[in-house]
Amino acid sequence: MHCSQSIVLRIPTGLCKSLIIKRHGTQNSTSKQRLSADYCLNLVRQHDYENFLCTLLLPSHSRTSAFAIRAFNIEVAKVQDQVSDPHIGQMRMKFWEETVDKIYVDHAPSHPVAVELHHAIRRRRLSKRYLKRLITVRADHLRSAVFPDLEAVESYAEHSVSSVYYLLLEASGVESIHADHAASHLGKAHGIVNLIRSVPFNAPRKIVSLPQDVLLQHNVPHETVLRAKCTADLKEAVFDVAARAKQHLNKARSLSNAIPKSVYPLFLPAVAIDSYLEKLRLNGFDVFSTVLQKRNSYLPFLLFWNKLFSKY
Repeated sequence: MHCSQSIVLRIPTGLCKSLIIKRHGTQNSTSKQRLSADYCLNLVRQHDYENFLCTLLLPSHSRTSAFAIRAFNIEVAKVQDQVSDPHIGQMRMKFWEETVDKIYVDHAPSHPVAVELHHAIRRRRLSKRYLKRLITVRADHLRSAVFPDLEAVESYAEHSVSSVYYLLLEASGVESIHADHAASHLGKAHGIVNLIRSVPFNAPRKIVSLPQDVLLQHNVPHETVLRAKCTADLKEAVFDVAARAKQHLNKARSLSNAIPKSVYPLFLPAVAIDSYLEKLRLNGFDVFSTVLQKRNSYLPFLLFWNKLFSKY
């Protein structure tokens, strides 16, 4: 005997609406989070392509937080390039300073970078002082873009770049004095290289990025830099600055045996730094060479190779 019956499940109207709202609310929340994550990823890809490639190679559990940290750093760093009036720049810095304060009391603004940074802080308790450093050092640089000596460049690099590495270590759950030590030196190397690379782009804006003591030591007048004339004396000055970056890079790498191998992917930017310094050397330390301004097409392979063989 075959019996066919239709079973009707009756759900109260109120409960049905509640389920629909909850489901749609979850979808909307997920959609917004995906949009903010995509915004950070695209921001890093557009403005910091080398670090974008390095971040893609991080483990999935720390990759999203790393993109949020780097996106925040870009937003703060962009202020100097986007404004000509220091007062407007200070106002924008104030916005980001207040944003950080709000994030730490769970009142993050709707800005996608703030949203993602809030998620990153909820995953791992990132140190507020490092985020504030990224803002403060850029705000101070708005008032004076001149570096009196190489030590001032190192101090700027420690605050503006090493702080990013400290945050990446925290986002990955790494607690190691040796890793912090390596991050400090790598950040200094990275920051000095960033300064060298900025020389051709700052010259048309009448900004001399190279430290004044090095220029004076090699008798290089500002006009030489501003007119993009790479004389023998200027090449000597660039060599001295690049040599300091190489020293910090070598020190960061010498600590590799003292730090957990899980940290190595976080330090992959060392590969890009070394690649640029080598290219600079091969071009006779001509900082204005167009070869240096072209994207390194081999970098993705170099990064993957170093990741594969646990190197940085």
